[in-house]
Amino acid sequence: MQKTISMPNVNLSPSEQRSSSLKPIGLGLLIAAGYFLAIPLVFGANGYLLNVFTTMAAVSFISFGVWLTFAIGRINLAQAGFALIGAYVTAILVSRLGVSFWICLPLSGAVAALLGGLIGWPVLRLKGVYFAMITLCITEACRLTALSFPALTNGAQGIVDLPLPSELSLFGLTIIPAFEKGARLPFFYLAGTLMLLGLWFMWLLDTSRVGAVFRSLRQNEDLASSLGINVAKYRVVAFMVSCFYAGVGGAFFATLQQNVYPTTFQVLDSVYFMVYCFVGGLEFVVGPLVGAVVMMSSFELLHEFQRYQTVIFSGLMILCILLMPNGILSVIKRRSGKLEEASNA
Repeated sequence: MQKTISMPNVNLSPSEQRSSSLKPIGLGLLIAAGYFLAIPLVFGANGYLLNVFTTMAAVSFISFGVWLTFAIGRINLAQAGFALIGAYVTAILVSRLGVSFWICLPLSGAVAALLGGLIGWPVLRLKGVYFAMITLCITEACRLTALSFPALTNGAQGIVDLPLPSELSLFGLTIIPAFEKGARLPFFYLAGTLMLLGLWFMWLLDTSRVGAVFRSLRQNEDLASSLGINVAKYRVVAFMVSCFYAGVGGAFFATLQQNVYPTTFQVLDSVYFMVYCFVGGLEFVVGPLVGAVVMMSSFELLHEFQRYQTVIFSGLMILCILLMPNGILSVIKRRSGKLEEASNA
């Protein structure tokens, strides 16, 4: 028996399809915006915790791309590889050609997306563990490529001492001032802005007819194809968007750290990006953000255990996935539904 799949409702416009979830996402963005405005006041403008929150926002942004590949039914372990590509594109252009960081940021995403499209067209035909293994190999291939072309990437020595972002101006009007040496606050706000924009775009995509098509691919590709959907095209589009997120995130991290090495992004990072999606909840666009905040906060709270920190954290991560296989947000949603039923009884 064939599985039924959710198809776009042709009687509803995209704006009508989004109306049911407009209030929750609007509230979520409002809370997130307040969160990023309040943190510098609480933890200071240059503190260690500010760096932690900056990293949370940036890894959430990259993880949104992994969430999208889950939406089409693919396990993506290549996100770290494409993030490394974005990091090197920015590092090479900024340090050797003097290109502005503000141009390199979207350009790195575009290069990663283009390469993702070229690679994804043949490999996205694979499913399950086969696709996962191919994407794992892609990440490792990116690392080995960076080592194999020292004239371009400086090999294992990496590209270091990257300049900080310069001033961004338009028609003589300063939009973003130049980043000062040692200042962490500008990177914090940039990471928060990227995270909010990435979340907003992913929500628009998920609640559109394209998002409905993506979900249909996850449930039954053969049935979707029989209904006239160009399965190959939509798979590649989703993968390219995912790679764009990785490329932009990689460019951000290269500039934040002011260096990039072949080991800056590795397979383990791809695993973490997936875990953030699992822990937060694959059913929710905001899941990667929730997962990143919970997992990274837990890791920092275990700092006092020193050498046992990683072991305890790994155990908690496994326990969290076992006890909440559908993610934290699904548990919250289920319990809030029970409370609502009890109040209405």
